[in-house]
Amino acid sequence: MAIETHLDIMLAKRKMASKELAKRIGLSENNLSRIKTGHIKAIRSSTLEAICRELDCQPGDLLEYVPD
Repeated sequence: MAIETHLDIMLAKRKMASKELAKRIGLSENNLSRIKTGHIKAIRSSTLEAICRELDCQPGDLLEYVPD
């Protein structure tokens, strides 16, 4: 996969549980887990915006392009 997610790292830095973030942004824990593990093909910009708002971060803190 060329895009890696670092949501788990940001959650740890902010000392926030996945369950709490899911509740704050109105997303199921299952869908947030899929984002966290990178098992997604797309993410809505509104979801990314909500995650960034709650974690006080930039999209680049959550996503990284890694060449194969």
